[in-house]
Amino acid sequence: MSSVVCPVCENFVPQSSINRHLDNNCKDAFISGEESSHHSSQESNQKTSEFFLPVSSKKRLAQPVRNLQSTSTPLHEIQGNYESAVKKFKSIDALEEAKPLPEKIRPSRLDQYFGQEELVGPQGILRHLIESDQCPSMILWGPSGCGKTTLARIVAQNTSAQFKELSATTHGVNDCKKAFEDAKNLLQLTGKRTVIFMDEIHRFNKAQQDVFLPYVERGIITLIGATTENPSFKVNNALISRCRVFFLKKLSTSNIILILDRALSIYFPNSERPSGLDEAMIQHIAEFADGDGRIGLTLLETGLSALSNPNNRITPNELKNALKRTHFVYDRAGDMHYDTISAFHKSVRGSDANAALYYLARMLESGDALFVARRMVVIASEDADNNALPLAVAAHTAVTQIGMPEAEIILAHCAVYLAEAPKSTRTYMAYRRAQSALRNEPDAASAPIPMHLRNAPTKLMKSLGYSEGYKYNPDYLNGKVKQEYLPTELRTRKFLDVSGDLLIDTVLDEHTLN
Repeated sequence: MSSVVCPVCENFVPQSSINRHLDNNCKDAFISGEESSHHSSQESNQKTSEFFLPVSSKKRLAQPVRNLQSTSTPLHEIQGNYESAVKKFKSIDALEEAKPLPEKIRPSRLDQYFGQEELVGPQGILRHLIESDQCPSMILWGPSGCGKTTLARIVAQNTSAQFKELSATTHGVNDCKKAFEDAKNLLQLTGKRTVIFMDEIHRFNKAQQDVFLPYVERGIITLIGATTENPSFKVNNALISRCRVFFLKKLSTSNIILILDRALSIYFPNSERPSGLDEAMIQHIAEFADGDGRIGLTLLETGLSALSNPNNRITPNELKNALKRTHFVYDRAGDMHYDTISAFHKSVRGSDANAALYYLARMLESGDALFVARRMVVIASEDADNNALPLAVAAHTAVTQIGMPEAEIILAHCAVYLAEAPKSTRTYMAYRRAQSALRNEPDAASAPIPMHLRNAPTKLMKSLGYSEGYKYNPDYLNGKVKQEYLPTELRTRKFLDVSGDLLIDTVLDEHTLN
């Protein structure tokens, strides 16, 4: 009869009796007589063969061996080991219980995954690659909570390769190198591939991302990177060229409703849902999630906790009022930052004050007041109203001296004024022409300054003709006098008010709008 080592008391126990042994708190901590005779037989055979062993082996065998037949473990030690094991299992349960709802119900199969139908739907290319276990190196790009990490873990469940998960927030380049070497050794010894999932890959700078290149290029690893930022700006171009980029869209409200319904079916498998979580409440939570499945599940978990508290029960209406928006999808260093300021600028340029106020509020709610004020100073120079620039500078000063939230109305005042002011880019276009001439025309940057325009602070410079022939404008009627100011090589050039420029347009073109 075979024996196994008890994980609690570490004694040998017949395999058929291990469950009963554990149930009895390890009190029957002795091996059977049959096992003892078998052990004695083994010991006799061992002595017979000792003669043929080297001296070092004889010394090792001469060490005392624990007599399992006669040695017993004191009861208090058995109980202590048992309690220690129970605590260990309880701690594992506690870790599992502490997981937030999004982690507890994370899908492990494609039929549990909602959203991204173009990629993982019945005809989706990514579904085909996952099911055939042929996933190439890829970058999953999409907003927070759209299912990037979940999709990578579904790949882990469906691949025959070894799967290793890393995160740029907690792992460094040395961790990556170790994982790559392990993957290389595994491939050489067993022929088994390794898939490495690098979450938040954009947190590595481009120099750090270079560590992936040789291993991806040689096929030692299959890389799956996840990022919320535009890979064109945040991921090494050489790495992008070796990976397929898949864009994951923000989840629709209907997608999030399906996710919430699945969570409730797991949470209440054999019982009715709380009355406060009806279809209207689920719809409300899904809309508040704003395309982020993780936020939707977190709001649901908040609702479940509130409704299940026997000491402080709240009504569905109170729950609905409690689930106010506390998050704004805006990152001052990410794509959303540049997309939002671009939309704000174009709304002001298009004289749409309503849209300008919306984008202004969106940025201010995320705490970006000073940046907005600086941008409005620049925008003011696209207005034909010369009062726009002083107003924008004053608004910037107000933000720095007064601060938020009092400066909100000042910025709103400035944004509306800029949007409603007549527009002109004549100065902007003229400056770009002058700049282009300097950069692209060989003689423009080195053209000699006309002698009469040069300053002559010394006698030597005056003797050389500096400032000679200059006409001082205040000496003439209305300060106007005919005089050449451009270098000789550029005297025929026109930078401002070139034919075709739109000088001032104070009325919207209704035909263009239609």
